[in-house]
Amino acid sequence: MLTFAEFERTEIAGVPIIVATRDEAIEQIAAVAQSGGAGDVHLANSYVISLTAQDEDYHRLIASGAAVYPDGKPLTWVSRVLPGRALSQVRGPSLFPDMMDRGRSRGLRHFLLGNTDEVLASLRAELERRYPGVSIVGTHRSYFRPLTDDELAAQDADIVAADPDIIWVGLGTPLQDVETRRIAEHLGKVAIGVGVAFDFIAGTKPVAPEWMTRVGLEWVFRLASEPRRLWKRYLIGNFVFLRAALRRRR
Repeated sequence: MLTFAEFERTEIAGVPIIVATRDEAIEQIAAVAQSGGAGDVHLANSYVISLTAQDEDYHRLIASGAAVYPDGKPLTWVSRVLPGRALSQVRGPSLFPDMMDRGRSRGLRHFLLGNTDEVLASLRAELERRYPGVSIVGTHRSYFRPLTDDELAAQDADIVAADPDIIWVGLGTPLQDVETRRIAEHLGKVAIGVGVAFDFIAGTKPVAPEWMTRVGLEWVFRLASEPRRLWKRYLIGNFVFLRAALRRRR
């Protein structure tokens, strides 16, 4: 049985982050899942790191995660001025469909957890349209809040019955990070938090133009799309991220 522990890491703001390209991350995750391994996989952007700097419990959760990959461009930029290896972006909304695509030849079984029934139905239909033969063995709606014991029991029963290799969790930060840890520990599965990737692929939220994503300006597009919800995350969170990352420079 493989684990994520063997993969090389560097550190940003006290969080160990795996050094891998997106292709390498796909191979690593697939290999662990196929071997029957388990682990909570977090895709860290500047907002995640800013939260770890403000909440010690959340810092412990992320820093002790089975695998943390660099989702945001700012992490790759900062890594170039810090000790250790430079990072390559492993963007969640790209990793997610790429895993669906390349997982077909491996026979990977996927479970979609989070968001509404309507979003999940659109997401599943779009993934099956794009990637004929992809194995999506189950879905379960969830809520953007902590679940009751009965809700957790029903959710876990669905996951166990479906017997997936990977559970994809679309609940947003930080809720999905707590849930991926719980699933990995209690159900012995690979669980990956991908947040807004569900909405992007389902078509329920707009996607930034490719050029903005390529140059690291996706956050500007998202801020313009949802200013009331995201202004604090980006305008304050980006500053907190830079301060936390550079403060720990050695």
